[in-house]
Amino acid sequence: MKVVIASDHGGMNIRKEIISLMEEMNIEYIDLGCKCNVSVDYPDYAIPVAEKVARGEAERGILICGTGIGMSIAANKVKGIRCALVHDMFSAKATREHNNTNILAMGERVIGSGLARDIAKIWLTTPFEGGRHENRVNKIIAYEVTHE
Repeated sequence: MKVVIASDHGGMNIRKEIISLMEEMNIEYIDLGCKCNVSVDYPDYAIPVAEKVARGEAERGILICGTGIGMSIAANKVKGIRCALVHDMFSAKATREHNNTNILAMGERVIGSGLARDIAKIWLTTPFEGGRHENRVNKIIAYEVTHE
């Protein structure tokens, strides 16, 4: 699996923690930044991550900002993206099992680095269940195709 990851200025610390986790798990990743301490605009990071996932250059993406809200909104504007904003381990597992999410968003001002690592690990290792959930995800995909 290849994962593309990015944060704005509000998510840099957790981004570094998740990169460390992916290295420990031997997961290949692409780090798109940010590499600055000044305020930047989250769409400038969320959209490139989402586009890489949508084009198949990475199987999944992880986005971190202060709350995770802006990143998830921006990422979900890209066709083919199912980005979930997650701040607990139950949702991290459910969003992979039931929604086949391909991008995870988190907020550094909402959760600490330890919980963020746990969420990311669960999200990275949980497979999509398919079955009745596949029909639901396919309805989302079909909507995107017919409403371009």
